[in-house]
Amino acid sequence: MILPEFFLGNNKAMFKKLSIIALSLLLTACLYRPNMQQGNVVTSDMRSQVKVGMTQEQVRYLLGTPVLVNTFDPNRWDYVYTFRHGSDPMIKQNVSLIFSNGILQKIDSTPLVKIPPLE
Repeated sequence: MILPEFFLGNNKAMFKKLSIIALSLLLTACLYRPNMQQGNVVTSDMRSQVKVGMTQEQVRYLLGTPVLVNTFDPNRWDYVYTFRHGSDPMIKQNVSLIFSNGILQKIDSTPLVKIPPLE
């Protein structure tokens, strides 16, 4: 097999060193997982202020604009939040609100957990 001139002589040793450095950098990059936060944060305090009978404007003032508004049913608002700290299991929260004629009729939510601060 014919090797290019780069691999001959002292360049071969340099190529091995560069390969080892590149491989070690790639492996360390695979170990790091950044914190990932997506969606609307709804705390227990925010959730406790939302009451059946409120208008859509009042709910939007308390919780903000929902992440998901169903295209086929605009009377359903979903506040979805996910958080993953590094490689820990993902925290998922969902608050679904059902409106009728602009008035909140039903609140359905997963248990809200304390969300760790981002570093």
